[in-house]
Order: sequence, then structure tokens, then C-alpha cells
Amino acid sequence: MADLKTVGLLLLCAGGIYASYLTQGVVQEVLATKKFGTDGRPFTHLKTLNGVQSVACFVWAAALLLLPFSKRPKGAVYAPWTAYWKPGITNSIGPALGSEALKNISYPAQVLAKSCKMIPVMLMGTLIGGKFYSSLEYGCAIMIAAGISVFAQQSSSKVISKLVAPNAPLGYGLCTLNLLFDGYTNAMQDVIHKRHGDTSALWSMCWMNFWCSLYNCIYLFVATTAGWDLLVFCRAFPEAGWYVALFCLCGAIGQLFIFGTIKKFGSLVNTLICTTRKFFNILLKVSKEEKKVQ
Repeated sequence: MADLKTVGLLLLCAGGIYASYLTQGVVQEVLATKKFGTDGRPFTHLKTLNGVQSVACFVWAAALLLLPFSKRPKGAVYAPWTAYWKPGITNSIGPALGSEALKNISYPAQVLAKSCKMIPVMLMGTLIGGKFYSSLEYGCAIMIAAGISVFAQQSSSKVISKLVAPNAPLGYGLCTLNLLFDGYTNAMQDVIHKRHGDTSALWSMCWMNFWCSLYNCIYLFVATTAGWDLLVFCRAFPEAGWYVALFCLCGAIGQLFIFGTIKKFGSLVNTLICTTRKFFNILLKVSKEEKKVQ
């Protein structure tokens, strides 16, 4: 019965992650393609969405922590909020590198590179967290990466005869850094839960996003005007603001399942779920491209 309960919880977490982020992908594509207003203004603020999402997720998690059901058990010792500042840095920079990589390689090519995400997570887990994985686990990770890569390559070839890569070495280099940063982020979260076993998933979600919000807000509102520009656009076109809010809501719900998965099953299982999710992302993207071709 316990095993069935564990399997059911894993399936629930996987389903929640799939549903949340596949929906978020659809919303992001709407923002990328839709024209707003009578003069058909495009939404040119996609790079700021991850930063805005981190703020929304912090507020969401902080609000949930105030509710009675998430009250800290008596005697429980949680990780200090300062424990998350380092993974917060890599979790903020990593997605930005992935977005920058898309300027130099195509989306299918990026998926091919990021399908290997489990391997750096395992390597970082060994180097930082002292974990040791078996040859079978490394073999499974390689097979999963290879399977997704083959599927992505074959599926994308149906509608893309030639990948446009203005600077492939730079693009793949940025993807590599993105993978290493993701690996570090995941390894550090495992270390935090190992050192502070009482720490809840919601607590980790709150303070990870606190640091990510802090770093992103400095970039969006101090170092650049990207955040102000997004606010001006959403004020001028409220419909775009609703799509941004929906994007953040999908991310906030998805993160509940992600941090729950990390707490219960570890970062490697979470990475496995997020990696296989690419399969469905590619499937949706290819089906849409085929409809356009037809």
C-alpha cells in the first residue's frame, strides 16, 4: 500500500508539472505571436517573464505559508532563508543563458542539448552533495537523453529542412553553461534538504524565489528598464497583462509540484520529469508547425 501511495504521489507530481508548464508554453506562444491593440503591437518582453514569474511565485508561496495548513510543526528546524542565496543566483542566470542561446541556435537544437540535463545534475550531485550514482542510473540518463534527441531530430525534420544557426558554438556554449548552472541549483537544493530535513517544500519555494526575485528586480528595474517597459506595455494593453498573469499563475502552480517532487523524491527525479516534458513540448510545437505547413 505504501508503494502504491508513493507511485500515486509521483504520478500526481509529474502530471501537475506537465499540465502547468505545457499550459504555460501555450500562453508564452500566444504572447510571442499575438498582436495587441488596434495598431497591432507585438509583445517584445518575453525575456522579462522569468523575472516577473519569480516575484509572483515568491508572493504566492509566502501567502500560502501564512495559512494554517502550512504552519511549521512544533520543534521542526527549517533551513535558514540565507541558505538559498547561492542557488538563487544560478537559478536566475541559467534561464537567461538558455534564452540567449536561442539567438544563436534553433529551439529544436536547444532541446537536443538540454535533453542531457540529467547528466550534469548527477555530476553536480556527486561533486557538491557527495551522492554516488550507479552505472545503471548513468546509463538510463544517457538513454533518455538519446531518446528525446532522436525524437526531436526526427519530428523537427518534418517541418524544418535546415536549422538556422547564426553562431552555433556560442549557442551550444550557452546551453552548456545553462546545464551546469541547473545542475548546481538542483544539487544545492538536495544538500539543503539533507542538512535540514524538516524543511518543507513550500518553505524552499518561498525563499528560493525570494532570492531570484531580488536578483531579477535589480536587473529589471535598476540595471535596465526592462521591468518598467513591461509595466508600461501591460498598462497600455490590459489583455497582455492578463496573459502575463496567467503565465505567472501556471509557473506558481507548477513550482508547487516541482518543489514537492524535490522534497519527496530528490532533484534527479524532478529533472527526469522536466526533461521528459520536452517530449510533449516538441510534440505540440511540431503539430502546430505541421498545421501551418498544411
